[in-house]
Amino acid sequence: MTTKPKAKKFRIRRSVTTPRFPEDNPPVAPDEPATAQAPVTPQRPVRPVTRADVEEDAPAQPKEREPVARSGQVASAREVEGETDIDAIRREGLTGRQLRMARRVAQQHNLPATSDFDAVRLLRERGIDPFQRSNMLELVVPQAGTEKAETPPERQSRVQLPQTIPVQKQTLPSTELSPSEQRQREIGEIQRDIMRRRRHKLMMLGARLAFFVLLPTFIAGYYFYNIATPMYATKSEFLILQADNAGGSGIGGLLSGTQFATSQDSIAVQSFLESKEVMLRLDEDEGFKTHFTQEWLDPIQRLEPGATNEEAYKTYKKNVNLGYDPTEGVIRMEVSAADPQIATQFSEKLISYAEQRVNELSQKKRGDQMKDAMSGFEKAEQERRNAQQKLVELQQAGAILDPQSVISTLRGQINNVEIQLQERELELAALLDNARPNQAKVQGAQGDIRRLKALLAQLNARMTDASKGENSLAQLAVRIQMAEADLATRDLMLQSALQQVEQTRMEANRQVRYLTTSVVPVPSESPSYPRKFENTILSFLIFAGVYLMFSLTASILREQVTS
Repeated sequence: MTTKPKAKKFRIRRSVTTPRFPEDNPPVAPDEPATAQAPVTPQRPVRPVTRADVEEDAPAQPKEREPVARSGQVASAREVEGETDIDAIRREGLTGRQLRMARRVAQQHNLPATSDFDAVRLLRERGIDPFQRSNMLELVVPQAGTEKAETPPERQSRVQLPQTIPVQKQTLPSTELSPSEQRQREIGEIQRDIMRRRRHKLMMLGARLAFFVLLPTFIAGYYFYNIATPMYATKSEFLILQADNAGGSGIGGLLSGTQFATSQDSIAVQSFLESKEVMLRLDEDEGFKTHFTQEWLDPIQRLEPGATNEEAYKTYKKNVNLGYDPTEGVIRMEVSAADPQIATQFSEKLISYAEQRVNELSQKKRGDQMKDAMSGFEKAEQERRNAQQKLVELQQAGAILDPQSVISTLRGQINNVEIQLQERELELAALLDNARPNQAKVQGAQGDIRRLKALLAQLNARMTDASKGENSLAQLAVRIQMAEADLATRDLMLQSALQQVEQTRMEANRQVRYLTTSVVPVPSESPSYPRKFENTILSFLIFAGVYLMFSLTASILREQVTS
């Protein structure tokens, strides 16, 4: 929409007529300056261009107008130059479509254009070609930030103005396509190229899936349905129980009778049945290798004649499956063979091997416990016997005189002598207190004191001295007391060892294990393996997962290399 200008100044031209359309005057080249126009002549003010003037695609026929001289205020040189440029643009013969396009570009760049021709003038002053193809595309699909974006330097340096076409010249239709048609054609080619590439990628993806997933799955399914030998499975379940005993106490008594009391034995039996030792015993007793080397078995499940123990052990682990349930304490066993009767025989034989191993484990444990208890009891009994023998020897050494009675007599005599000695010392002290003591009495008192001291020393020597080669009575009494205390201690140790032996015997009886078969193996009438449909689906999932893993790895590597 054209904004009506508010003109307050008029320009004055001296020329009589002012041509408006390109038919009146020849077009002015875009590169010529504005000063190269005709001299300015006074005329009436230029009427603002309305939408009706620029709607037609071809320029209108020129019309002669009578010059009208008007008086008014003289415009400045800048305003006159702008009007002159607008007149030059008007004489170029631009179509209505081009003018509308110029107005949209001016609005996009926020230029204060008063008319479509003024919009062309302002754009050219900014160095923007409103008829360039990039500007057309921006009008159709506006980009973010283009309204306030600065004009790039390369666009300012390259200005391409539209060329006018003379009306009088007859021209042939151009073979070039319009910009919209050219754009539609390029978009169509791009779409066809994208569809061609997608079709090629889908074909390659289908080929890879068919080769790496579908073909291996078909081969696996064909094997499971037509080639694989049917295998008959025999299932059985057995438990390892502990002997009931009411004498248990503590934590052991609480856990007795539950699956936790025999979990270690159950795990040991499971490991034993999965070992190579059991496979060799089963081969010796039932001919395990002979059964799986028959010619009518399929090549994958068949053992070659003269197969090694390692190869036979792989087949054994594949056909004998064991599982232990810790919550119930049950060992589940599944044995597969090409004949249901042979599978049942294998299962029964393995259960008998497990029962033998359970008995060996419990017997060894009970034997070790009883052996330790009996060795402790025998040692305690021997120590008591030695202590009793030592006491008897000491008693025999003092058999002539009872040491206790002799010691009591000597202690009484020593007490009497000490009392007499004290009396004599008091008497002597009393005699010596006199100024003129009687010497005879003093010497007699001193003699008594000397004799009493000698007697006291002799009695003490009898208590402690061993001068005659015999043990003193005091030493003999002390040794006898020590021997009696040692004998009492050995009696207590012997009694404790005897209790330990009895407790160990009860514990050993409580630790007796026995195997109970809860599910007896029964020959099956229909084959259990292979599971044709399930195995085929599983093969498909495995091949698909492997292909997906390798394809993702290849894509990541390709992206890392090309980046």
